[in-house]
Amino acid sequence: MLDTQTNRPELPPEIARRRTFAIISHPDAGKTTLTEKFLLYGGAIQMAGQVRAKGEARRTRSDFMQMEKDRGISVSASAMSFDFGTFRFNLVDTPGHSDFSEDTYRTLTAVDAAVMVIDGAKGVESQTQKLFEVCRLRDLPILTFCNKMDRESRDAFDIIDEIQENLAIDVTPASWPIGVGRDFLGTYDILNDRLELMDRADRNVVAESVQIDGLDDPKLAHHVPEHLLEQLREEVEMAKELLPALDPQAVLEGHMTPIWFGSAINSFGVKELMDGIGTYGPEPQVQSAEPRKIAPEEKKVAGFVFKVQANMDPKHRDRVAFVRMASGHFKRGMKLTHVRTKKPMAISNPVLFLASDRELAEEAWAGDIIGIPNHGQLRIGDTLTEGEALRVSGIPSFAPELLQGIRAGDPLKAKHLEKALMQFAEEGAAKVFKPMIGSGFIVGVVGQLQFEVLASRIEMEYGLPVRFEQSQFTSARWVHGERQAVEKFADMNKQHISYDNDGDVVFLTRLQWDIDRVARDYPDVTLSATKEMMV
Repeated sequence: MLDTQTNRPELPPEIARRRTFAIISHPDAGKTTLTEKFLLYGGAIQMAGQVRAKGEARRTRSDFMQMEKDRGISVSASAMSFDFGTFRFNLVDTPGHSDFSEDTYRTLTAVDAAVMVIDGAKGVESQTQKLFEVCRLRDLPILTFCNKMDRESRDAFDIIDEIQENLAIDVTPASWPIGVGRDFLGTYDILNDRLELMDRADRNVVAESVQIDGLDDPKLAHHVPEHLLEQLREEVEMAKELLPALDPQAVLEGHMTPIWFGSAINSFGVKELMDGIGTYGPEPQVQSAEPRKIAPEEKKVAGFVFKVQANMDPKHRDRVAFVRMASGHFKRGMKLTHVRTKKPMAISNPVLFLASDRELAEEAWAGDIIGIPNHGQLRIGDTLTEGEALRVSGIPSFAPELLQGIRAGDPLKAKHLEKALMQFAEEGAAKVFKPMIGSGFIVGVVGQLQFEVLASRIEMEYGLPVRFEQSQFTSARWVHGERQAVEKFADMNKQHISYDNDGDVVFLTRLQWDIDRVARDYPDVTLSATKEMMV
């Protein structure tokens, strides 16, 4: 594995074998199915579930919220760890729906690489493009998997062209499809010169591979019909002429993406992709932080919270903070300093996730993702260290684009509703604003679907039916500035002011004109659409 910066010391072998990556794609490109197959190959589950299960087919392992199982979509990012060959993969599955983009954005701050899943029939879709932009901001290395090749799909050159044009990144084929749709037989593995054949009968069988010696090997004729063989030779010849060869350094810098073709539901092409992640994926990287960066080979432990999930187990009111280890070798029972409150925390029962099954984590290394159960002390953006006051930077919180008022169906339960909303606000599932004048709460989200998720979760987890009401406001901005200036501004604009769950002042408005007016009349305060998470 090539090192990005040549002057960095070599990582300890236990850290160097870690690969931490997220899977990104448009909804329905097959992200969750691919995740399942990864777990199947990693030996984590015996039989993969399908997202929309038919009767006996197993329910998907990585979707655990009731709503995810009903709708067949993933709405919260889940983390899983498993071994594959000599590597330890830490995989984070992200929601593809654009309504949950903030969760996905934060997840991408905790990984070293991304696997982009593309639907062979649809190519690059809007959400893929958005998520790709985020990876671009962080220069994440990207590996591409073109899924659903067993259905009628587009020409491989078309797909590669589209990726190169829309995403402005070099693409190099790591494998090439043989036939398409009904005729899809398998792929030719360009990197290892192998023929991979697909078995359509049993979806959970690992494909057989035939070692060949170049495309002129007579053995090919036994496995591939003549007209497809002709086409394959021609296309691979063209691909080698027209497309750049694989340059591992360019992949690590995020300028080039290798593409594998396959069909996740038939477990096909997945193993080659996993080998590729092991070979070309980056080892744990340096983490940006204030006042200095954190290198993975440091002896002292440091980690940061990138996601909080409440009520993972409906039987217990629990909260799990997902922590990405940035450096060191963590052992169960260690005392770490919680930088924001400066208090020590003994971490006695950290968990490793195998989808919704958890195991106690006896140890974890830089690059791993562990869960720390807690009662609300840990929030998104918090850093845990062995005493040094470091703060991991770059985890944003976005201004919501949709605002609605919320009321409990039973007015006597208003207190319970407040507790439920505070919990979701800390989890980052929604922004909750308490207006300065009047009662009730205003909930802000990025996408419409989040309102439904919120209502269904409040009802399921707290037994509170709620209703959303139209709010007069359409956008929210955080108010920054000197304390006196902010207080004066709040006094003058009481009807627009509310507080978020951290107690920060928020300006609610319905017109862009209001925002311009503030900039004009109050030069000493600024309104911003993002805020760094809970410093």
